[in-house]
Parts: sequence; structure tokens; C-alpha cells
Amino acid sequence: MLFVNPRSGGGKAGRAALAERAREQAIDVVVLASGADLHALVAGALERGSDALGMAGGDGSMAIVAEAAAANALPFVPVPAGTRNHFASDVGVDPQDVVGALAAFRDGVERTVDIADVNGRTFLNNVSLGIYGESVQRAAYRDSKVRTVLETAREVFGPGGRPPEMRLVDQRGRKVHDPVLVLVSNNAYALGPRLGSRARPALDGGRLGIAVVYPHGRARVLSTAVWTAPSVTIDGDSVLQAGIDGEAAALTPPLRFTIRPKALRVRIAPRHAHQARRGLPANRSSCGRL
Repeated sequence: MLFVNPRSGGGKAGRAALAERAREQAIDVVVLASGADLHALVAGALERGSDALGMAGGDGSMAIVAEAAAANALPFVPVPAGTRNHFASDVGVDPQDVVGALAAFRDGVERTVDIADVNGRTFLNNVSLGIYGESVQRAAYRDSKVRTVLETAREVFGPGGRPPEMRLVDQRGRKVHDPVLVLVSNNAYALGPRLGSRARPALDGGRLGIAVVYPHGRARVLSTAVWTAPSVTIDGDSVLQAGIDGEAAALTPPLRFTIRPKALRVRIAPRHAHQARRGLPANRSSCGRL
């Protein structure tokens, strides 16, 4: 069963005639109408005996379908019909080959990867808090991400502004108060100039990636701490605005982040797996090793 969000990626699935191509390959398809309850649609597919679940859309929708696949020990097929396709790219799918990704249903190459949770909600990529988490809540964010983040930062650091109140303990056991930015990810992101098409070198390391930017010392100079851990807890005195796989959310602290090692069976098209193994470019940059 393939679920298709026709609005994701500016209508990417429609331009590729993805639903039609999937049906030609004997794949059952559900095209999401505006306001559709994806959880209910997935539950219906499971009741009808679907033996593999796929999602063509954004990473937020992918997380919903992936969670159902993991809970039922079914393979999950990510189809890159969203805007950025972070998860699909990181597992080796060519983000430019939307229709080609359907081959994963027929004779896909399978691997197991980690998924993560915050207070019981699954995410595939990351949860952002602080400046970025506040930015995602704004209507302008979808059309102008960078400008909206910069405007939010100016408001936070300007007269009368202050970051959301948060508290956590870093990798050295030190308490960090009121960070301006926290990013918790399903495995660690690669940092540095050699970042390729895969933002995360591995998705089966069994540890969360944690990055924190916080004011330090009397001068309130911004410092950064980056580490990995199997879990982390973030506390606060009020509801915290967050971005979960790029989707706006409001979370009630304490926020408990955990990772589920190798909980998800992922299938990708054989030619994408072949490209990844050989280190060939899926989107003009090195993919690394599957």
C-alpha cells in the first residue's frame, strides 16, 4: 500500500503521475484528500492485510506510516515526493527518482534502521526547540525558512526578548539553562565542509544526536555542545514550541527523547542501493555506504 500526498513538494507526485505508475505495478494506492486522517487510513490498510507500507510525501507523514510499519513488523518504503526528502536521502534513495523508488515494493533491498521518539511521538529525522522550534510555528516559515528563522532570532535577542525556558544536562553532567537552540536527532548529523547528500552517515548507531547552543559566562557568549546518547530529557516550566521533522508542534515538558535501535525495516529500490554501495552520486554528491 502506497499513501500519496499530492500537495507535498509542490505537487511532485502529480507531475510524476506517481499514483498511476504505482497502480501499473500492482501497488495499492491511497491519494490523500485535504484534511485526511492518515492514522486512520493506515489502520484501514493494516486491517485489509497490507504486507508493506509506503509513503510519498513529507517527512512528517513518513513518520506516521513508518511508525505503523515498525509496530507491525512490516517493511517501509520511502518515496521522495516531498520538498527536502531528508529521510529518504539518508537511507540511500535517489531524491530525483520518484517513480524509480517504487521498485522497492517489488524487489527492494532491505535494511533495518533506528527510529526515535519524544514523549511517545515518533520522528525519523529530528526535533528542534528554541529559535528554530519557534520559527516553525510561523505562517511565513513554509515560504521563507531562512528569513523566518533570522527574524525569530532578532526578536529573541532584541530588547525585551528571551529564549524559551528550558533545562537539560549535557554530556559532562553540567546543567544547561535556557539554550537558544536544541536539536535532537535520530542518529547524529555530520558536521563540517564534507557533508554530502547524506546528512547522517549512519541510521543504525542506536544513539540520539544532541546539539545545543546556549549563552555562556557573564558576557553571555554563545557556546555549542554536541554529543550522542541513548536518551535525553529536557525540562521546562511551560509548553515548548517545537519542529518535529519540520512540522510545528507544542510539547509539554518534561520531554523524554529515546531511540529504538533497528526498529524499522526499510526497503529501497535495487538501483538506489547499488548506487549507494558504490558511492555513486544520487544527487550530484557522494552517498557513502549503505
